[in-house]
Amino acid sequence: MTAAALRTALCERLGLTKPVISSGMGTVAIAPLVAAVSNAGGLGVLAGLGLPIEVLEAHIAAVRAQTDRPFGINLWLHTELQPPVDPAGLEEAQVAGAQATLNRFRAELGLDAVPTGVRPEPAPDLLPEAIEAMLAARPAVFSIGLGHPGRELAGRCHERGIAVMAMATTVADGLMLAAEGVDIIVAQGSEAGGHRSTWVKRPPHTSSVGTIALVPALVDALGQADPGPAGPAAVVAAGGIADGRGLVAALALGAQAVLLGTRFVATQESKAAAFWKQRLVDGHGEQTVLTDSLTGYYTRAFNNAFIERYDGPVLPSLLQAKLAADVYRAGDPEYFPMHGGQSVELIHDLPGAAEVVERICAEAEAVLARLV
Repeated sequence: MTAAALRTALCERLGLTKPVISSGMGTVAIAPLVAAVSNAGGLGVLAGLGLPIEVLEAHIAAVRAQTDRPFGINLWLHTELQPPVDPAGLEEAQVAGAQATLNRFRAELGLDAVPTGVRPEPAPDLLPEAIEAMLAARPAVFSIGLGHPGRELAGRCHERGIAVMAMATTVADGLMLAAEGVDIIVAQGSEAGGHRSTWVKRPPHTSSVGTIALVPALVDALGQADPGPAGPAAVVAAGGIADGRGLVAALALGAQAVLLGTRFVATQESKAAAFWKQRLVDGHGEQTVLTDSLTGYYTRAFNNAFIERYDGPVLPSLLQAKLAADVYRAGDPEYFPMHGGQSVELIHDLPGAAEVVERICAEAEAVLARLV
C-alpha cells in the first residue's frame, strides 16, 4: 500500500501530498509549525486571531520564507468580534463578581488584587484589516474559526483563488456553510480540544456530536444538498484524531482529510508552554472538560484548579480571558488554560511537526495494508 492510496480530491485541489491539516491554534501555530506541516506535504495553518496588522503580515512573510508549499491563514469570525463586545456595556455586578473570584486566585499566586470595579480593556477591532491582509496574501486556504464567512467574503476569496474552510459542530451549521460557498467544512466532533466552533455561544450539549457520528452525517447531508456557489464542499474530520488509525477511520467515514490541533500542540515547533506540552504527553482523555470560564466561549481543556473552582460570572466573548490575563501570565499549570482534546490518550512524545505528518500517514498505510 503506497501513499497514493491516501490522496484525495481535496489533496489534488490544494496541491497537498498528505491529507493532514494543522489547526490555526491561538499563539501556538506560528511560522515554524505552519511551515513544517506544509513542507511535509500537509497543510499548515497560521493563527491570526488578535494580531495587529503589522504582526500578522510579519508572520505571513515568515511562513513564506520557510516554505513554498500551500498554507492557510486562520481568523475568527464570531459574531461578538464584529465588532468586539464593548466592556463598557457589561453590568457592574458581573464585572465585580468576576474580579472578586479572580482576586482569590491572585492571592494564591502572590499577585496584586484588582479593584472589583475595573473592567477589561476593550479589544481593538482588528478583523477588517486582518481580512484585507489575508486576501492580499492569497494563501491556499482561508481558515475560519468560530464563525461563517457569508457569501460576499467567500466570493472575494474565490476571486483570488483562495479556498474557504470553516468548522461546524452540527449538520445544520455545515449546510449553512456550504450554502455560503465554503469549500471545505471541518466536522468538529465533541472530542476536539479548544473552542467549540459555533458563531453564537450556545450550551455545549447543542454542539457536542462525536466525530464518528458527525462526519458521515455531514457527508450524507452535503451529498443531498444543492452545491454551493463554488461547487460541492469537502468534509474534513476533527476531534479525537492523533494517529494513522484515526486518519483511516476518517477517510472511511467519507472525510477527505483530517485536521489536528492537540497532536500539533505537542510538537517541537509549537509555541505552547513546556508544562502544557508535558501535560499533553502525560494526560488522559477523561481529564479534559468543557468550560466557558477560561475565555467566555466553551472550550475543551485540561481540568485544573482554575476551572474546578471558578464560580463567578463569566464575561462574554474573549473579555473573560482579558480579565484573567494576569492570572494566566503567572504560568502556574493549575491556573493556566491548557486546551486539549480527548486524543491526548494517544500522545506519548514531542516530535517535530513534520514527523507527525509522516508518522500518521505511514501508520495509515500500514492499517490499510492490513485491511486489504
